[in-house]
Amino acid sequence: MEKISVKTNNRIELIDLTAKVQAAVNKAKVRDGICFIFCPHTTAGLTINENADPSVGQDIINTLSRVIPEGKGYTHSEGNSDSHIKSSLLGASLSIFIESGKLKLGTWQGIYFCENDGPRQREVWVKLLGE
Repeated sequence: MEKISVKTNNRIELIDLTAKVQAAVNKAKVRDGICFIFCPHTTAGLTINENADPSVGQDIINTLSRVIPEGKGYTHSEGNSDSHIKSSLLGASLSIFIESGKLKLGTWQGIYFCENDGPRQREVWVKLLGE
């Protein structure tokens, strides 16, 4: 298992992890298989989305913040219920095929770590199965 360290700088942000995950595939020399990515945090998540236009990431952040606003009468005593809800909607894991040593992503797709309660020091775990 490979651990990717992620330092976030804002309360809510998306960080492109595509190159770091591909580096883990390269390091393990997996040619064909599956890449499992897991986020072990309850206020952060993972998603795959467009990485050609950075405005898409900002749109995701803006919409999540509008639909699930911070501090709107939640009962959780730590004051970060919105972060837990956003992370539940995004999800904690991804599975991506590996073919010929490359992550099998669509033309415009990238892998994103989604911080919802930063800034923090985080980890993402990568497990590779294959040959």
